[in-house]
Amino acid sequence: MHHAFCLNRTSAVTRREALRSLSAGFGYLAFQSLAAAATPSLASKQPHFAPKAKRVIFLCMRGGPSHLDTFDYKPRLIADAGKLSRYAGSQLMPSLWEFKQRGQSGLWISEAFPNVAQHADDLCLLRGMTCDQPSHAQAFVQMHTGVSQFVRPSMGAWSLYGLGTENQDLPGYITINPPTANGGAQNYGSAFLPAAYQGTKLAISDSSQRSRSIDIKRRGEPNKDGLNHIRNELLSRDQQREQIDFINALNREKLARDVNAPLVEGAIESYELAFRMQDAVPGAMDLSTESPQTLAQYGINEDPTDGFGRQCLLARRFAEAGVRFIELGHGSWDQHANIKTALGENCAQTDKPIAGLLADLKQRDLLKDTLVIWGGEFGRTSYSPDGNGRDHNHKGYTLWMAGGGVKGGFSHGETDEHGYEAITGKVHIHDWHATVLHLLGFDHEKLTYRFGGRNMRLTDLYGNVVKEIVS
Repeated sequence: MHHAFCLNRTSAVTRREALRSLSAGFGYLAFQSLAAAATPSLASKQPHFAPKAKRVIFLCMRGGPSHLDTFDYKPRLIADAGKLSRYAGSQLMPSLWEFKQRGQSGLWISEAFPNVAQHADDLCLLRGMTCDQPSHAQAFVQMHTGVSQFVRPSMGAWSLYGLGTENQDLPGYITINPPTANGGAQNYGSAFLPAAYQGTKLAISDSSQRSRSIDIKRRGEPNKDGLNHIRNELLSRDQQREQIDFINALNREKLARDVNAPLVEGAIESYELAFRMQDAVPGAMDLSTESPQTLAQYGINEDPTDGFGRQCLLARRFAEAGVRFIELGHGSWDQHANIKTALGENCAQTDKPIAGLLADLKQRDLLKDTLVIWGGEFGRTSYSPDGNGRDHNHKGYTLWMAGGGVKGGFSHGETDEHGYEAITGKVHIHDWHATVLHLLGFDHEKLTYRFGGRNMRLTDLYGNVVKEIVS
């Protein structure tokens, strides 16, 4: 059940008659008490212990970015270039980008991310990541929900379920430009958790795409940018309030009868949140209030950084406003061929905006309690069938985190000399999820929800906190 922003039009006479009928059925005072009943499930909550992070910004690079060309330096791969890989009948391919040691910590980062490399001392590199599947859809869903076989709540939904939100006028979980494939809405859904915990989807394009959207809108078609139906052109604010009160009174009457009805509770809160969002969202998304220096820092109004720069700046604004979990989507990073051009373009689009986000959060004293995550569903192989691209690799890859209680300028785990398989410091997806929840103040084994006869959790029956990376 997604948040709705426009309610169906009904006549004033019909609404008044319905309200009189409802009042006659169980009394006006009862109607008033039902309309005010139920504490919102999105109210701010206390975690199990003192958290190091209050919020998460997940920079999701869909398609499996190559760790070997970005954050996992392998000099032996350079030396063995052209030799046949022992894992496949293809030649080993070294990185096409030069690596250098960065910052006081000396982390090895490639020239593909020159701006992010300037923040090396804030980065915590997880170079021994592993997951269970080498196929996009399954690995992407597992990255978001912990499992690939069943529909389960997303990491963002679990985070919001545990923490609640600090801003009752905005969604507690926002996902910008999520993919329609690879599981689609399952990656930001709430599954068996109440619907109030699912992600709210935003669409953000770059400047050239926005100009095309305006042209489409002039032809009478909807503008795809931002949130749909954020303005109600049929009813005034007072009329909407009257209509929502009536609908929610009916819903609460059903809730009083059924006692346990998560979908009804979700509907009530969705209507209320949608009503409040009509005032809050336009202001939160208005980048015209930002200084020219800030816009330039994120690469906004520049090519090719405008699109992802807007996502990153919105993430900072949402984080500042109290949104608990913000996911930004970019991709595809699925470079089986033409990797020099394709990966280079992806890095050029995202490098300056990500560096701008880290610098902005730090300048505003937000990075210390904001967990920033960068990564995709898996990595790439050290060999190449044609010397022009890399295949899928789920046995060893890199993901990095910054702020929010992780050690900066730190590298944990490693892959073998050719970067194919994690050999030390392995971090499975379940371990990563357990660690993210730990940084938010939760024991992953105790953050549960009763469903299907057992207590369900994000990490299923697995997961160990990677304590070595916690500051």
